[in-house]
Amino acid sequence: MNNYNVRVPDEVKAVAKHEGVEEVKLARRIASGKVILIRNVKLPDKVSAVGLGLTTKVNVNIGTSSKVVNLEAELEKVKIANKWGDTLMDLSTGGDLDKIRRAIIRESKLPVGTVPTYQAFIDSFKKKGGGAYFTEDELFDVIERHLRDGVAFMTIHAAVTRELAIKALRSDRVIPIVSRGGDMLIGWMLHNDAENPLYARWDYVLELFREYDATISIGDALRPGATADSHDEFHVAELIEAARLVKRARKAGVQVMVEGPGHVPLNEIIWDVKLMKKLTDGAPYYVLGPLPTDVAAPYDHIAGAIGAAIAGAAGADLLCYITPAEHLGLPTPRQVEEGVIAFKIAAHVADTIKLGRRARAWDDEVSRFRGKLMWREMINRLIDPEKAWAVYTQYGEPKVRGCTMCGGYCPMLMVMQQIKKVKGEVNG
Repeated sequence: MNNYNVRVPDEVKAVAKHEGVEEVKLARRIASGKVILIRNVKLPDKVSAVGLGLTTKVNVNIGTSSKVVNLEAELEKVKIANKWGDTLMDLSTGGDLDKIRRAIIRESKLPVGTVPTYQAFIDSFKKKGGGAYFTEDELFDVIERHLRDGVAFMTIHAAVTRELAIKALRSDRVIPIVSRGGDMLIGWMLHNDAENPLYARWDYVLELFREYDATISIGDALRPGATADSHDEFHVAELIEAARLVKRARKAGVQVMVEGPGHVPLNEIIWDVKLMKKLTDGAPYYVLGPLPTDVAAPYDHIAGAIGAAIAGAAGADLLCYITPAEHLGLPTPRQVEEGVIAFKIAAHVADTIKLGRRARAWDDEVSRFRGKLMWREMINRLIDPEKAWAVYTQYGEPKVRGCTMCGGYCPMLMVMQQIKKVKGEVNG
């Protein structure tokens, strides 16, 4: 197929240049739904490209809780996300949710996502005394309000049907429902004896998102919250339904990605990604972790980064970070930074496999400077130069060419001397 008649929009050209990919190839992948530009037409400069052939991206979750409401702290987390992340989600459940969301969008340099079901549920609880008392129209009003504010992507738990939810609740799962937004919707379905409105009125959801060119992130309400529940019939059944919704979204011209687990044993991560990609014909995959163990807290950011590197290398496109506070409490700004750095490293590790030389050129450059003991040049190219320099000089700046670990016994220093000797003997 020739490229002469393919018109490439300026924003696609900019992404192609930044990512180092061909413009026409990128444009075709966007048209097919295998790449998405996460953005809202109201805030076109805040965009993140996610999908096939692109660098693996990292999402940063922030937001208040019902017990801790500190907007100043959340805005500090926004600054951290701006430095390290590619997308940002406001998962606030405490305080003035409209005010908090708008402040976060205003301060964020990244496209911002939300879970609108949270606000519909919480507003209903405050106004009517019960979270499941919101009407379908009130839920869709919240979605539209978020879109008007400039929200670029939303978790929409549309793939969990009432029948499937009831079966999961009656099952012997270790943790029947771990998704907060999913649980809220399931509670609504049971209370109202009605089908999931996001599923039943999917065409209307598509209309709303198409108007703002925003991205639907199909949530995984039945994702495994324990490794023992991974890829059970409920997890897989929801994924199959999500794949059907992806096809309808593409047909309607709406950008869409799919959310993935969750707690998944290490040996299942690769085929989880392959299964999702096969079912959806390559839709972008947004994974939480995955966490390959249930026992790592307060080091879930490390365990999650292990799973994330494997998932990314297998084809996952957007990694939702995990902090040391996961499963224990609301993260502090420092814990947010620890989490996002761990996942930024995981994303690069994934890219060295997924993108090959395009990503490994960075590693090669650092290694060349390290091998020559060019400390400043090496440190300046590390993922966190500031912290790396602090560690390098923590006992004072070394007085020898080697670092304080090896000192004068540095193998690189000795091998340089050995090379000179060998070369001298050869030349002699």
